[in-house]
Amino acid sequence: MRSLPSFPDLRAFLSWLEARGELARIAEPVSLRHEMTAVQLACLRRGGPALRFDRPQGARIPVVANLFGTRARVAAGLGLQPDEIAGFGEFLAALRSPAPVEGMRDAMSRWPMLRAALATRPRLLRHGPVQEEELPGLDSLPVQTPWPGDGGPLITWPVVLTRPQDSRTEDLTRYNLGVYRAQVLAPDRLILRWLAHRGGAAHHRSWARAGEPMPVAIALGADPALLLAAALPLPETVSELGFSGVLRGARSELVAAQTVPLMVPARAEVIVEGWVHPGETAPEGPFGDHTGYYNAVEPFPVMRVSRITCRSDPLYLSTVTGRPPDEPSVIGEVFNDLALPVIRAQIPEITDLWLPPAACSYRMAVVAIDKRYPGQARRVMMALWGMLPQFSYTKLVVVVDRDIDVRSWDDIAWAISTRMDPGRDVMLIDRTPMDYLDFASPVEGLAGKLGLDATTKIGAETAREWGRVMQLDPKHEARAEALLDAVLP
Repeated sequence: MRSLPSFPDLRAFLSWLEARGELARIAEPVSLRHEMTAVQLACLRRGGPALRFDRPQGARIPVVANLFGTRARVAAGLGLQPDEIAGFGEFLAALRSPAPVEGMRDAMSRWPMLRAALATRPRLLRHGPVQEEELPGLDSLPVQTPWPGDGGPLITWPVVLTRPQDSRTEDLTRYNLGVYRAQVLAPDRLILRWLAHRGGAAHHRSWARAGEPMPVAIALGADPALLLAAALPLPETVSELGFSGVLRGARSELVAAQTVPLMVPARAEVIVEGWVHPGETAPEGPFGDHTGYYNAVEPFPVMRVSRITCRSDPLYLSTVTGRPPDEPSVIGEVFNDLALPVIRAQIPEITDLWLPPAACSYRMAVVAIDKRYPGQARRVMMALWGMLPQFSYTKLVVVVDRDIDVRSWDDIAWAISTRMDPGRDVMLIDRTPMDYLDFASPVEGLAGKLGLDATTKIGAETAREWGRVMQLDPKHEARAEALLDAVLP
């Protein structure tokens, strides 16, 4: 399925980007406190390249940022051209729920799927590049303090590896990989901010119940497939390590950590190893978040660092989270397209879906359906809210007909203003799960949901004759374009 080469590590991806003019090196010193954030966001808003800061002030390790600042680079991280994203989403949906094989010809046509499945099995190495050298402490890393109101330096692109207490080191399918922000407390202390519904938090609870410290490893500067797999909202039964092999088109390479019983990415730039002890927490934050607001200070688990290994001449990968547009919102747009075939497999009448980045990438959804019966829009709303945990945080769903472009605010506004009646077409639900970062919620973790049925009303939905949409003959429109092309510059 890949049309681009496999990138075994971050360096291979950066070399590929640089050869295409998609990597810019900044030789001037740049402060890790706030100034680097300004440069990253300015570059992203221009649709600019990935950045390498060669001289971060107060540090010797270069910083890589804005890696996935454009849709094209997110696609490239998956090994794809931008126009291949939708097709890859169909492939991933088929890989999750393959249709029955019908004959030898059909079986042979499934070879790419079989090869992808085989790529999910990691390869175990005795030695890895990430263990070539050792760093004395976290203060050796060029960790940013992104926003002026932040509580301290924040690691923003960590891939955190954990496993449950009843597992073994070699039980790789039970590992969880998540991108959880990590506040630096001291050269040997981190705060890990994982929320209660995330896999890392579930593993933490299993170790705490047993009264044992939990082993944790943090990969910094992993390969693009592993980074994106860790960020994807995958079902709990799907291994991020295995799924990264599908994205990469090659098996993940792992090596045993040196001080904790975990396998870690052999080609990452840096591995931070350590332990989280039961009941040990520290106040985390405040930090600027994707909502555009600072989080409140709250207690989260502390990780005691036991060792930091790295490659020779390591790179440090960083990003900035803030009000969209930011790098996570760009990644989220691509994930939207990848997820659509999976969503359509569950709710077939959906023809398109858009999660507007400006709405924090998940707080609002605009859904187009092939409407066939009364009440269908409400059924789709309820199905979305109940289908995936991620949609439980979507507080506004707008359902439109398939003739509406869900990515056009003009189309959305027209559908709402001409096909939706506030007294009939509004669904309001109270006290449902909500991201506790939503300060608009009247109760932390609980909030309402709003559904707007902006579809054409049919059958029992209306007693009136519905209006007909005005349209010109496509032949006349084509003729008009041809005439204007001939007379206008």
